[in-house]
Amino acid sequence: MKQENVILVDTADTIVGSMEKYEAHRKGLLHRAFSVFLFNDQDQLLLQQRALDKYHCGGLWTNSCCSHQRLGESNLDAARRRLMEELGIKAFDLHDAFSFVYSAQFDNGLTEHEFDHVLIGKFNGEPAFNPTEVAAVQYMDQNQIKEEITLFPDKFTPWFKLIFQRTFDAYLEKYRGE
Repeated sequence: MKQENVILVDTADTIVGSMEKYEAHRKGLLHRAFSVFLFNDQDQLLLQQRALDKYHCGGLWTNSCCSHQRLGESNLDAARRRLMEELGIKAFDLHDAFSFVYSAQFDNGLTEHEFDHVLIGKFNGEPAFNPTEVAAVQYMDQNQIKEEITLFPDKFTPWFKLIFQRTFDAYLEKYRGE
């Protein structure tokens, strides 16, 4: 894993320091992160399968893009940066939707403990994804995702299972008035 720092925060998302990413995950310290959910004009979510050799959750399906902000970087700037790095795309109408805190322990001894900012946007087309970050992509609608999670929960990242329904609700409220 490339040397990179994460922003350590408290439960109010106030910065309390920074630490090398792997060490923060090894210690299970709360840090800032973001998750991007991109929807096409058919209200389908662009999912990515994480590259098989990711330091955790390799090969699992998740939201369109997720990562960590850099010090001084806004959620929106961080999301735009990682969308280009992971998927080779620019989303439109990208905006902060909500945030939440979660913690998940993994078999390799790492713990994901994040104050996660969720961003929602629009994208139509096929990403030119970076194979060192992403193994595959696909669009799925809300019912397909629910069914897949019910039948095969181990195919999805822990954070995705926690927030996909809330994100669909936020998306439909903003774009469809439901």
